Amino acid sequence: MSAGKGGLSNLKKLAAALLVLAAALAASGCVNQHPARDEPTPSGSAVETADASASEDTPAPLQSAPEDTYRLVATSRAAVDICDRLGLRLVGRPALEGLPERYSDLPETGSPMQPDFEAIRLLEPTEVVGPDTLESDLATGFENAGIPATFLNLRSVEGLYESVGYLGEKYGAAEKADALIAEYRSARAELEAKKEGRSGPRVLILMGLPGAYIECTPSSYAGSLVELCGGTSVVTDPVEDFVSWNTEALLELDPDVIVRTAHALPELVQEMFAKEFEENDIWKHFRAVQEGRVYDLDYTVFGMSANFRWPEAFDELGEIFYGDAAL
Repeated sequence: MSAGKGGLSNLKKLAAALLVLAAALAASGCVNQHPARDEPTPSGSAVETADASASEDTPAPLQSAPEDTYRLVATSRAAVDICDRLGLRLVGRPALEGLPERYSDLPETGSPMQPDFEAIRLLEPTEVVGPDTLESDLATGFENAGIPATFLNLRSVEGLYESVGYLGEKYGAAEKADALIAEYRSARAELEAKKEGRSGPRVLILMGLPGAYIECTPSSYAGSLVELCGGTSVVTDPVEDFVSWNTEALLELDPDVIVRTAHALPELVQEMFAKEFEENDIWKHFRAVQEGRVYDLDYTVFGMSANFRWPEAFDELGEIFYGDAAL
């Protein structure tokens, strides 16, 4: 393979891999929300996770108002989790396991990547919320079905809390939203204090799919976590969250650390990564591989969308980046 960025063929391969993954997961008027990536504003500014312990043990009570004025559907795990933290009522939820018990008996609306537009339409929603990483794939389907959809910015921790503010303000849960945002700001200030004076590593972030992998840029969720913890992503792009570069180009970047995560099906992805790093001889030339600085991350923490387990990401990356001086 020639050095440099992969071209259109690589991106087509990636798109094909995503379609395969969507099929595997299915077997087992749209509003665009793209807030600026700065500190979230309490009581809602725009539309994506803080200390999860608060609501896992004591779920927020369901909002009583304006329950008679909205019919809300969440189409992804991250969107459901936000609604749960805010105590919002839903009329539909994605076909996923392990969702909050309060939503377990609701009608299913298909998978996050392949929602059932007709099933959602029959629920007569006033709004459907899901991650903006799927907007380009799903917006037309919602529009054609006449379903009002809002795509939340869940590409960073800051975006997560902007989403919290947006939904809290719109659905009468501003007080809960403000409390969650305040928790995040406190944790973020503590993190910044711990990072001060430290130099983090240069990091290559790989996101695995069954049979393929891509590289995360700083504008992806996993990339934003690396940057928050003081690391620097060696792969950048002015537009894209994910890119597909060839390994010769990655080798030239000489990362200090390589971290690997998965979009889904982690067992298959780990097998794929193990085979790739063993059989593709070029990986043996990476300094990070030679020094044993290749780490597999928990895909439920380092996924495609921001989630309320981000403090665990800080702990894990802090240990990888700084050893005993974890964040």
